[in-house]
Amino acid sequence: MNREELLSALEPLVTYLNADAFRLFVARGLQAALATLVLYGLLRGLAALSGRLRSRLEDPQSRLPSLRIQHIEILPAARVREGLLKALGLARALATVLLSYVYLALVLSLFPRSSGLASDLLGYVLAPLSAFALGVLGFIPNLIFIAVTLAIVRYVLKLLNLIFDEVGAHRLRLPGFHPDWAEPTWQITRFLAVAFTIVIIFPYLPGSDSSAFKGVSVFLGVLLSLGSGSAISNSVSGVIMTYMRPFAKGDRVKIADTTGDVLERSLLVTRLRTIKNEEVTIPNALVLGAHIVNYTAALAHGGLILHTEVTIGYDAPWRKVHRLLLEAAASVDGVEKEPAPFILQKALGDYSVRYELNAHTLLPNEMSALYSRLHQAVQDRFNAEGVEIMSPAFEVRREGPASTVPADPLGA
Repeated sequence: MNREELLSALEPLVTYLNADAFRLFVARGLQAALATLVLYGLLRGLAALSGRLRSRLEDPQSRLPSLRIQHIEILPAARVREGLLKALGLARALATVLLSYVYLALVLSLFPRSSGLASDLLGYVLAPLSAFALGVLGFIPNLIFIAVTLAIVRYVLKLLNLIFDEVGAHRLRLPGFHPDWAEPTWQITRFLAVAFTIVIIFPYLPGSDSSAFKGVSVFLGVLLSLGSGSAISNSVSGVIMTYMRPFAKGDRVKIADTTGDVLERSLLVTRLRTIKNEEVTIPNALVLGAHIVNYTAALAHGGLILHTEVTIGYDAPWRKVHRLLLEAAASVDGVEKEPAPFILQKALGDYSVRYELNAHTLLPNEMSALYSRLHQAVQDRFNAEGVEIMSPAFEVRREGPASTVPADPLGA
């Protein structure tokens, strides 16, 4: 190939190199390289900043406060530190993805053949953002309605809370309304107010009219109805018992076959501590369905009456038996002198007379100990007077004048 043919073959290339398109391509390439350097610098700076923040968070000398609401600790400082480290890692990852995305869209937009792809990439991000912005702007009227509704309900609840606090503190009296009803009534009122508020604002929440939202709501409602039958039954029973007022905290009660002092009465269960120091938890539905004996309630009517029975043979004069029983009751600490103890003759049996000793006490929580001391006193008095207690009745044939009274009645 001679010189003329070579120049003829290279003429298109020389023309292109002298054209503006080549210079534009070189300029855009330099811009892409500059963008790459900027991206590299930003990523290095982001890594350095993230490393410094991580080092400060991981430093044992740095003091992070725990997350508290008033005086309640929600998260300790160690958990707060761990959460901040995870948030820092997530923020770095999101920043890296965002910078890479902007860099890629910018580089593709520099060249004519890839500019359409750059527009598509930007659309993938800008379309959801614009839809979100339009949705937020359209939600502003509903948001104002929700805010006004919540503000009204809040101040109404504060006013009701103030009223119930005054009733509970005996500073405000409502006819027929007991002060101990104030706290549970306030809780019920607050729950109903919150539920009513949710019903009002629900249609104004974003997405509330979508099929997916409705389906999830129905599914959660079915799960709640299937799994909370027992809880709802106990809750309703707890509310009913609140207004029945069958007992209060600290009362000595008997619920079905369980006797003890009331430790707690919550919305779902009632807890008792028995005389054996056992803590028994009874669901409120069972409490409401069982018979309840409140021994402490008798204090408002002269005190609880302790009663115990003995059977004495017909050979003992009944006046003497009465005297011994009354003397035994008078010797027991915890038995009230007024109203005075009294005796009832319950039955005239075939072999003995049944006597019932009744004595008042203001210490219902010491019933078991009082009964024990009362029985001891009855034994001592009857043994000292040589009166035989026929409980249980002795049906064996005696040989001689044998008696069940011990030879040394007061002996150890």
